[in-house]
Amino acid sequence: MTDTPPTTDVSEPTRLKRSVFQTLELDTRLLGMIGAFLIIALAFNILTDGRFLTPRNIFNLTIQTVSVAIMATGMVFIIVTRHIDLSVGAVLAVTSATMAMVQTAVLPDWLGIPLGSPLIAPIAIASGIVVGLAIGALHGWLVGYLTIPAFIVTLGGYLVWRNVGWYLTKGQTIGPLDENFQIFGGINGTLGETWSWVVGVIAVAFVLWAMVQARRSRIAHGFPAKPLWAEFVIGGIAAVSILGFVAILNAYDIPTIKLKRLFEARGEVMPEGYTAGYGLPISVFVLILIAVIMTVIAKRTRLGRYIFATGGNPEAAELAGINTRFLTVKVFMIMGVLAAISAVVASSRQTFHSNDIGTLDELRVIAAAVIGGTALSGGLGTIHGAILGALIMQSLQSGMAMVGVDAPFQNIVVGLVLVIAVLIDTIYRKRTGG
Repeated sequence: MTDTPPTTDVSEPTRLKRSVFQTLELDTRLLGMIGAFLIIALAFNILTDGRFLTPRNIFNLTIQTVSVAIMATGMVFIIVTRHIDLSVGAVLAVTSATMAMVQTAVLPDWLGIPLGSPLIAPIAIASGIVVGLAIGALHGWLVGYLTIPAFIVTLGGYLVWRNVGWYLTKGQTIGPLDENFQIFGGINGTLGETWSWVVGVIAVAFVLWAMVQARRSRIAHGFPAKPLWAEFVIGGIAAVSILGFVAILNAYDIPTIKLKRLFEARGEVMPEGYTAGYGLPISVFVLILIAVIMTVIAKRTRLGRYIFATGGNPEAAELAGINTRFLTVKVFMIMGVLAAISAVVASSRQTFHSNDIGTLDELRVIAAAVIGGTALSGGLGTIHGAILGALIMQSLQSGMAMVGVDAPFQNIVVGLVLVIAVLIDTIYRKRTGG
């Protein structure tokens, strides 16, 4: 009688590793993206002799990422519903032109409201959002109700809207823009150290509250919940990441000359040795708010469920009673509004409107969404993934610029990264059945 060979037992450390990883329920795709970002950051930090990971460069990196990241959150919904939008850069340009003309011509010349008035910025921003909303509604109607392919509609928009913006400004650069409007550009508008800490603490509290609510919901519906130690680990990582990010931004000190001017403007004398950090840029704060709103829409609302259901199977969604045509209009309207908000950030960062604003942004936005894990086949995508994708792209471009890589080669690298990211994502989905 032949003895049955003993079953090979998994060693205790291996079993412990597996159980910890599985218990934490970590998103392997998200971990891979975070790992890629860290590798890029560390590599460029070495190549730039430690300049890449300084508070100043991280501050600049965040404000450079915001405009594309805001539009990338909307592009997730567009791609999830199996469409594409090639016009976002042109919509950004025409809404930027609209807001610039409202600030410098319409309100001062037609209505007698001068630059510097508290009414200028809100009216200008509202006008840009209305234009973006209208353009998005038009695109959505053409795609949803007239069944013209989104590729063709938005390709036409790519050619039309930027040139409409050119005619609005007669091809001129418009500026400087209103000072209250410029606070959305980054360095001209920050929360300061104290309010940045306040926002950071509120963000930590919100994340922990959301985790508690999610745990209660799972238990109430009879689903298995993570053990408390796993919840504490994830909550701790989130809290450290948020507060660490705030600490880095606060560590970027305002130049002494600028501080002296601020004190002089208030009729005061700056104390000897006084220092202050910039803190969280208002543009980044806007991105955080948009990310939260878009995530809530995606995960907690009927609209979000309809978007992902339609992207997963349009025919089944129609049979289930979803008005997929009107849903298409809504998705493109959201994209138009987000393009207008991005125009606020982009033009206020420059402090003026230029005719080349937003050039090639449509490609960057699509790349950010795809690198962030949004499936071009539809039905799958995350808001946080798109934002992280935008950050990875901007890190690559900023790092290569600091190293001295020529702009054409930067675009070559970004293009290669996009193709490789899609390839990796395709392989991952095949292996996981996603």
